[in-house]
Amino acid sequence: MPAIVWQMIPKLRHWWQNIQSSFWFIPAVIVLGAMGLASGLIALDATVDLHFERQWPLLFGSGADGARGLLTAVASSMITLAGVVFSITIVALSLTSSQYTSRVLRNFMRDRMNQVVLGVFVGIFAYCLIVLRTIRGGAEETFVPSLAVLGGLSLALIGIAFLIYFIHHISLSIQASNIIAAAAEETIAAVDHLFPRGFGDDAENDVASHQPLSLAELRWSVVPALRTGYIENIDEHALLEFAVRRGTIVRMERGIGEFVVERSTLASMAGPYGPDEETTAELNRAYIVSRQRTVQQDAGFGIRQIVDIALKALSPGVNDTTTAVMCVDYLGAILARLAVRGIATPYRRDQGQLRVIARGPSFESLLAEAFDQIRQNAAGNVTVLRRQLETLEIIAHQTPNAQRRQALRQQAELITAVAERTVNSPQDGEDVKAAFVRLSAVLD
Repeated sequence: MPAIVWQMIPKLRHWWQNIQSSFWFIPAVIVLGAMGLASGLIALDATVDLHFERQWPLLFGSGADGARGLLTAVASSMITLAGVVFSITIVALSLTSSQYTSRVLRNFMRDRMNQVVLGVFVGIFAYCLIVLRTIRGGAEETFVPSLAVLGGLSLALIGIAFLIYFIHHISLSIQASNIIAAAAEETIAAVDHLFPRGFGDDAENDVASHQPLSLAELRWSVVPALRTGYIENIDEHALLEFAVRRGTIVRMERGIGEFVVERSTLASMAGPYGPDEETTAELNRAYIVSRQRTVQQDAGFGIRQIVDIALKALSPGVNDTTTAVMCVDYLGAILARLAVRGIATPYRRDQGQLRVIARGPSFESLLAEAFDQIRQNAAGNVTVLRRQLETLEIIAHQTPNAQRRQALRQQAELITAVAERTVNSPQDGEDVKAAFVRLSAVLD
């Protein structure tokens, strides 16, 4: 496959993700489809005399004035419902942002049902407008597209069904359990994509043994970033192809999900000469820098969303222990899935020659992302601290990797230390200690 095609794939994927997250694409497609349906039914009525008005006069014999009145009523009601749907969605977004975290708003924007419902109402409105302009009566030649008028009535009934389902759907989607579960499912899908089962071979332990001893002796030149924002995606194939073509080694200084400032260090190149403007521009084209992080290439951001919900639940103003416990449960599900996955070594080679030193997440970093801040904000909360230890026990059952089990033990010791320092009741403290003993038995 040509290099230009490889370079376009991440950008096209980024573009498609933004399209899916928009609130206009699906409605626009539905509106175009409704306009096409209206034009097709009108053309059928104009070219083929199906005698519907004589065979079923109660359905098709309303005349030009009756057809206009019906379609006008349907059009006005549908555009009103579209405004209601939009208002309900905005209220749901505002409520979710204030009560949970603004980082899950993108999930609401990507909700296909919200987009479809808005598109259905606007599409029916557009359908009625197309049909209305073709109805003629009175002194001029009479033309009533009976089939298209019946289609408008049928679409109005479908719109009512969509309204009822939308109210049910939006009432479910703003519940804490569904918000957390949706974020967890998206993150687990990212883990499955980024860390396939069996990919890599104990990569965390493999890093040191494969690190060339001469790396410290190389002269590294800084490649500056040309944009400010979060790194959403990195085309590692383009970086490898660039390094092979230039006969150099590229070292990532910023990874996916990290924030980069314009003119700050983005990457480094091995060699006696610094990069020129063309080289800097080419390397920057391998990075997609955006205003916000996304889950698709950044599993840590999915974990961050759930952690933020837990922190809001643990805040004194909310004090919702149940929601915090649910967050810990789903974080455990994500890390249990990750525990059986290999994480590839950061060293990328071409024909045995080191070309790219990647920068990515590790099991330890994602574990810390999931547990550290919740532990720090759960001081004195026995329920949350105990559930964290129970979750670590579940994860420990999933991995035989000694390095990962050591990271689990360190987290358990930190949680137990918080409990000993902040839990005043001896009985509650014993519950936390018992959970730690059970976890230690598994780890040992």
